[in-house]
Amino acid sequence: MTQNAHDTTLVAPPRPEPSETTQLPDTRPSVGRLIGVDLARGLAVFGMYAAHVGPDPSEGGSTGFFMELAHGRASALFAFLAGFSIVLITGRRTPKTGRAGRQAVAKVVIRALILLVLGTALTLTGTPVEVILAFYGLYFLLVLPLYRLGARPLAVIAVSGALILPQILYVVQQALNPGGDGGGPGGIWAWPADADGIVSLLFTGGYPALAWIPFVVAGMAVARLDLASTVVRTRLAITGVSLAVLGYGGSYLALHLVPGVASALRASGWGEGGSVMSAWWSDTAGYPTGTTPAWLLAASPHSETTLSVVANTGVAIAVLAACLAATDTLPRFRRLVAPVIAVGTMSLTAYVFHIVAIRALGIQELPGSPLHVLLGFLVAVTVFATLWSRHFARGPLEWLLGRATRIAERVR
Repeated sequence: MTQNAHDTTLVAPPRPEPSETTQLPDTRPSVGRLIGVDLARGLAVFGMYAAHVGPDPSEGGSTGFFMELAHGRASALFAFLAGFSIVLITGRRTPKTGRAGRQAVAKVVIRALILLVLGTALTLTGTPVEVILAFYGLYFLLVLPLYRLGARPLAVIAVSGALILPQILYVVQQALNPGGDGGGPGGIWAWPADADGIVSLLFTGGYPALAWIPFVVAGMAVARLDLASTVVRTRLAITGVSLAVLGYGGSYLALHLVPGVASALRASGWGEGGSVMSAWWSDTAGYPTGTTPAWLLAASPHSETTLSVVANTGVAIAVLAACLAATDTLPRFRRLVAPVIAVGTMSLTAYVFHIVAIRALGIQELPGSPLHVLLGFLVAVTVFATLWSRHFARGPLEWLLGRATRIAERVR
């Protein structure tokens, strides 16, 4: 698998609550809230496609730069929006209780199990993409106990997780694979052999839950806020930019000013694909080997460090804030980006489509396809989503997922 083959994720958006439907007329003041979320999902889908079937960022130039922007940050945005989806299911401003609460919890559990199975099945096809769906299902299960918390405690948990969990992950990974030779637990812990077992999902895979859970919890915290408020959106934008600057800027300073960090990274074998000094924001130097704690000061998108989580959470918050503001206040812009919004409403379908297409076309070098291949993927998914959304409220896989979760209505 190539170095950037695991930069993908998705959000399987729940059916909106009646009071927050995305099909309301433009005159409703609340319309921008969920439409903005769908726009953010659509942008994340495009970023995911760019990361997989776009030109290799190492080629440089403006194209390489924009391709690199997609790597890791699209994944973080999707994980962040996963938290938003959980809160939409369980009650956005006020958590559901009683029978409604139990049914909502059951729906989340059913979705999680379906994603675990579907993700495993896609991985077993031998696709060169490291499928995130199984990881995504596990995220749902791990954060579900937090669904009744308000924005403040959720934010505290997200911050605490970002500060603590990456360090724990590093220690656990060293304990599981002390020699750095790719070994580790086998047997039931690594089952199924050609997919992601529980150890991979939690600690050693492309999207280890221990480091990615803060994204999801942060999304839950934001979903609890009054997103119709201009003041709240402004604060979100400032918070997002500040976190991005703190994460990326802190890593830049550490790599350039802390004695011995750059040399330790080079000695560990990191940087064969590019300068280790770019690891404050880019994956072009490769992924950390884990043989030195110096890599904990990097913020490259897939380094699973505190600085990386902080920076990518900031990007996700800023993107969401911009999407919410733009779709709420600019009707012409909302109409212009309607095709992207349509893609966002069926991101599960879009995700599976691109996995199946990559497999069917025999694409093995990810990234590395010519630009026209990426454009073909984008046009295909956008046209399909636009035409489908004219006749149906949800994408085909989203509809099937919704049907599957209806069994939760039997919960008493």
